[in-house]
Amino acid sequence: MTPAIADILKILVIAVLCFGIALVWTPWFIRWLKRHKMGKTIRDAASAPIAAKLHAAKAGTPTMGGVVIWVTVSAVILFFAGGCDWLHLDAACQLNFLSRGQTLLPLGALVAAALVGLVDDYFNIRRIGPAGGGLRMRHRLLSYTLIALVAAVWFFTKLDWDVVHIPFAGDIPFGLWYIPFFAFVIVATSFSVNETDGLDGLAGGTLLAAFGAYGVIAFSTGKVDLAAFCAAIFGALLAFVWHNVTPAAFFMGDTGAMALGTVLGIVAMLTNQPLLLPLIGLPFVVESASVLMQVTSKKLRNGKKIFRSSPLHHHLEAIGWGEPKIVMRFWVVSFVCAWIGVAIALIDRT
Repeated sequence: MTPAIADILKILVIAVLCFGIALVWTPWFIRWLKRHKMGKTIRDAASAPIAAKLHAAKAGTPTMGGVVIWVTVSAVILFFAGGCDWLHLDAACQLNFLSRGQTLLPLGALVAAALVGLVDDYFNIRRIGPAGGGLRMRHRLLSYTLIALVAAVWFFTKLDWDVVHIPFAGDIPFGLWYIPFFAFVIVATSFSVNETDGLDGLAGGTLLAAFGAYGVIAFSTGKVDLAAFCAAIFGALLAFVWHNVTPAAFFMGDTGAMALGTVLGIVAMLTNQPLLLPLIGLPFVVESASVLMQVTSKKLRNGKKIFRSSPLHHHLEAIGWGEPKIVMRFWVVSFVCAWIGVAIALIDRT
């Protein structure tokens, strides 16, 4: 068996394994969430009247579904790393994808961002915080910015990395400016993904396209462990989507959306293709931009709105599009943009 075939089999096995494990324990976790009344609180009618009306029937649906994804991925990667480093098992070593230069940082960021999101979700469920809405926005922004800065400093000092690749133009050295650029990419991506998490299957499907694309890009550059990490997320995320499509059995929550957005940004930086992220993750950009446009318009135009509701998926609901129609079309756009991004990355390497 050639090394390339062995690497592909490793990636496929990890993806299938994470899918299978997550699929098996998800029903138990959903029952646990229901038993402990971990239901989502819908946005109040005063701040978002249209969204509140459209989603009133979803009140009480379990949230924190992102736990399924990050716990499964963390358990699998640590299982193989422990089996290799401590027990010296050949099979574990062949499937081990924990490495200092490729996956240690995204794993740490995944868990850190997930834990912040978990606290926010719990506060939202128990109606703790301002207007019962979880952590204050400034506390959330500070927490994720801190995670992004720690990751940026790790890149700059531990990995000796300060260049950004421009497709078809080459690498551009940023020097110390790499740290704030890195932090911006991570924070912007995490909050943009979170804005997309508003309809059954929407964030999950669009994230599948993005992680699938970056997994291919990572593999094409020889970063097999990083590709395996993307495959692990892909597999666990696919199991989540199985239970999250309409009608959703549970929601992703901040513990999933913010964590996966954070990791997606880091993976983009690790592949040195952050400038392809706005294309590969176009739905996230559009969703976030619609919110910024709406807020800016209301402030500068005496309360006048551009959209009936924001993010964009709520506007589409408000004008009569059905939820499955919106989600499916977002998925189509996601996969088209993702594979255009992959094509650009592969052509750029030739």
